[in-house]
Amino acid sequence: MAPTQHWGEWSLSRRVSPAGVFGVAFLARVALVFYGVFHDRTLLVKYTDIDYQVFTDAARFVTEGRSPYLRATYRYTPLLGWLLTPNVYLSELFGKFLFISCDLLTAFLSYRLLLLRGLGGRQACAYCVFWLLNPLPMAVSSRGNADSVVASLVLTALYLVEKRLVACGAVIYGLAVHMKMYPVTYVLPIALHLLPERDRGGSGCRAPSSFRARCSGFLQRLCSRAVLLFVAVAGLTFVALSVGFYCQYGWEFLEHTYLYHLTRRDIRHNFSPYFYMLYLTAESRWSFSLGIAAFLPQLILLSAVSFAYYRDLTFCCFLHTAIFVTFNKVCTSQYFLWYLCLLPLVMPLVRMPWKRAAVLLMLWFIGQALWLAPAYALEFQGKNTFLFIWLAGLFFLLINCSILIQIISHYKEEPQTERLKYD
Repeated sequence: MAPTQHWGEWSLSRRVSPAGVFGVAFLARVALVFYGVFHDRTLLVKYTDIDYQVFTDAARFVTEGRSPYLRATYRYTPLLGWLLTPNVYLSELFGKFLFISCDLLTAFLSYRLLLLRGLGGRQACAYCVFWLLNPLPMAVSSRGNADSVVASLVLTALYLVEKRLVACGAVIYGLAVHMKMYPVTYVLPIALHLLPERDRGGSGCRAPSSFRARCSGFLQRLCSRAVLLFVAVAGLTFVALSVGFYCQYGWEFLEHTYLYHLTRRDIRHNFSPYFYMLYLTAESRWSFSLGIAAFLPQLILLSAVSFAYYRDLTFCCFLHTAIFVTFNKVCTSQYFLWYLCLLPLVMPLVRMPWKRAAVLLMLWFIGQALWLAPAYALEFQGKNTFLFIWLAGLFFLLINCSILIQIISHYKEEPQTERLKYD
């Protein structure tokens, strides 16, 4: 492999059979699910995610006609508890098989989106390998984490929008936002992506318009049929689910499903650069205001990325998610899946030499390892390593920002031969 060969060319040099790779990925995940059963029965530290037991307990309350929020620390939509009622009726493994199925569905949707971009079947599958055979999503879904459900909904919405099925995509998008709040940031790039093109007739002879005229023209285009249809259908879907569950579970539904995540100030150690500040100011009267102010860098960066890259919707959503996770008030390892599920879709257009990609990947793992060392000393040895955890988190922030800069600088947008029309 040549040093200057970019990672996409190296991926495409592999002859990968879609059926074979998906089969291996499925068997690997099933094996991990059954290994988890053995592990949990024989070892003190459990393989199964602690949240999975929370999901199952909430589902048990649902089957008894009671509120899932009777289970302490259940901070999710009741819909998840409803989906996992077979954990009570059939087997506690049902939820894990549901999650690994959504994991594979995410890869299949990536595969279909890559085919829409003009890639061949084996080429598209070669990029999907980075998700299908990635140990992180395999471990997370087989341990019983529900993030694969949201990832599959996000990919389904993007696929339907790219297929110009705007109303169907809006329904799935509204459901995705209901399940987890972070996809709400995609509404701006999706709306910009659905905008009709400006009339180019005679544009070379026209004098530059004023700022007010440009703003007026933008607002007129923003009221196009496709944008209004998407916003209306997605909003109605979200509101219908919210009103339905509010009527059944009352204020505790709004508090635990939405408000908790907006006002959350997690002072436990995590990858976020804000955690130490929130830890030190936990009892301060400024604590709530600082937590809200932490959203400002995200808002600025997400707005800038939306207007710069909305033409390539999947790349824009990838940047959105990576920025949101990197600068969030709370950041744990499972949050990385939110943008890693979109990585196969952007790899074909990121012309980065494979050696540089390998160095960046190594730095990403080193940054996590440097954080995990003081975190282990704090959690299992009781040592006061908060300052070292925070410094390691800042270093990891620097690594993530450097990776994003490299991805953006090596991104080569496909020529827009024909803009899709949604009207």
